[in-house]
This record gives sequence, C-alpha cells and structure tokens, in this order.
Amino acid sequence: MFKNKSYIGISFIILVFGIYAVPKIIERIQNGSVVKADRLDNVSTAATKDEKLVMIGPAPKFELTNQNNDTINNESFKGKVYVVEFFFTTCPSICPKMNQSMLLIEKKFFGNPNFGIASITIDPNHDTAKVLKEHAEFLGVKSTSWQFLRGDQDYIYSIANKGFNLYAASNSNVAGGFEHSGLFALIDKDGNIRCRKDDYGNPILYYDGLEKKGVRDIQQDISILLEE
Repeated sequence: MFKNKSYIGISFIILVFGIYAVPKIIERIQNGSVVKADRLDNVSTAATKDEKLVMIGPAPKFELTNQNNDTINNESFKGKVYVVEFFFTTCPSICPKMNQSMLLIEKKFFGNPNFGIASITIDPNHDTAKVLKEHAEFLGVKSTSWQFLRGDQDYIYSIANKGFNLYAASNSNVAGGFEHSGLFALIDKDGNIRCRKDDYGNPILYYDGLEKKGVRDIQQDISILLEE
C-alpha cells in the first residue's frame, strides 16, 4: 500500500514538472536559444580581463637593424605590447607556419599604435635588409610596427639562448642549416616578458606559434596587456 502511494506521489511530481518545463523547453527550441553557438564560442575563447598574467622578468636588451636599415632596440618598443619570434627566411620547416600565425596576430591588432612584432632572423648572413624587406612583402605584411630584424649572428644567438631562453643554433645536419624554437615571447608595455598559467597553475613561459590554441591564447593575452 505504501509502495503504491510512493509511486503515485512520484508520478504526480513528474507530471507537474512536465506541465511546467516542457512548454518552456519547446519555446526555447523555437526561439533558437538552446545553447547558441556564440555562447559556446564565448566560453571556449574568451579570457577574463582581470586575469593576472605572470611576469617572468625583463626582456633582454637588444639593438638590431630592420628591413629598412633603421636601428631598432628596446626603446623602439617602449610603451608597446609586442611579440618576439626567431626565424629565417629560407626555413623549409616550421617558419612558414610561424609566419602564418604571426599574420593572424598582425591582422587582429592592425592599426593599434600600442602593438608591435619583432621577427629576428637567425641567418643574418643570408637575410640582409633587402631580403627581409622582400620577405615581408611576400607575406603581405601591412603593419609598419612589424620589424624584421638582423644583426651579428653570435649576438642574435646570445639574445635567443641566453636572453629569452629560446633555442636557436646552426646545424648543417638539418634541413635549412638552422634549428630554432617555434615559440613566441610576449612582452608588456614596461618591457617585461609575460605569460598565462596552464591548467595546473604553472606559467607557460612562451606561446606555441605552431598551434591554433597558442595563437588564440596570445591574442587574448595581448588584449589584456593593451588594457593595462
């Protein structure tokens, strides 16, 4: 008898819920508001503006020349958020992908006077100012804040390996004769290397320039730093 009453009670609750909830669910489906795609996008790609980015330390000091033979140094980027990469124009492996990733970053922040890019060649003997300028034109670079930089090779290796701790070296046994990291460094307006934390709370240090996630992450974090 008690079991029968329990079943009746449960059935009554289900009936009431159905009368209340089903019309609302149908209404949301008709209105197209059940998990809209833009809401999913916002969850998957948005970064909170008040999220604190980790400060790794000051970016190494440098003085190089760009594709126009102008001298570029840390002071040239003072007050700007900028991204640093190491590459070379004849790279047959990861550089083309890095170039495409950097073009996406350039496009997102095009026209912002407080943003810049520094692409430093690790093969300055081949990558003269003329070659770097032709490479920028080949890529379709439009921003005047994107600097393609060169200098003494040992000096550049020191900036990469000791300054940024981003690997770069000559190696005759690999395609292209050089090997280097595919990572991007993010520098804030005060000249400090900054980054986000991973899912375990550890600083990622640098951003993967070969993966969509790395590009999306650095774009989000550039936006955060621009508002600081």
